[in-house]
Amino acid sequence: MIAEIAHSATGIDIHPGADIGASFFIDHGTGVVIGETAVIGQHVRVYQAVTLGAKRFPKDEDGALVKGNARHPIVEDDVVIYAGATILGRITIGKGSSVGGNVWLTHSVAPGSVITQSQAKNEPPPQQALLAAAVAATH
Repeated sequence: MIAEIAHSATGIDIHPGADIGASFFIDHGTGVVIGETAVIGQHVRVYQAVTLGAKRFPKDEDGALVKGNARHPIVEDDVVIYAGATILGRITIGKGSSVGGNVWLTHSVAPGSVITQSQAKNEPPPQQALLAAAVAATH
């Protein structure tokens, strides 16, 4: 109920199950959506119309949706996510990274990455993919 009142007043939709660190900052928050199992580190900045969402619910052997699994992104400390970015799935955005405006991202990125639209369209380079996998394995 409180989340619905806040969404109506601000245009920001944060699921109460999201884990959000200290000094989280939303600038021009209209359209920001943060999913239930999202994890947001400290000193993270997010701009308008950013989505931290799930790609899909997994299905069991009978085809029924399996709920309760972590399915939203992990955003580590000191990350900036610019307007209109969509980050989907249980991926990790490494510490100190910057995700550009209107980026659609479905793979983990290593700490210190700068992701633009042209970079997000391609799979990460092999070294970056290995680093991202190592980062994801530690969480």
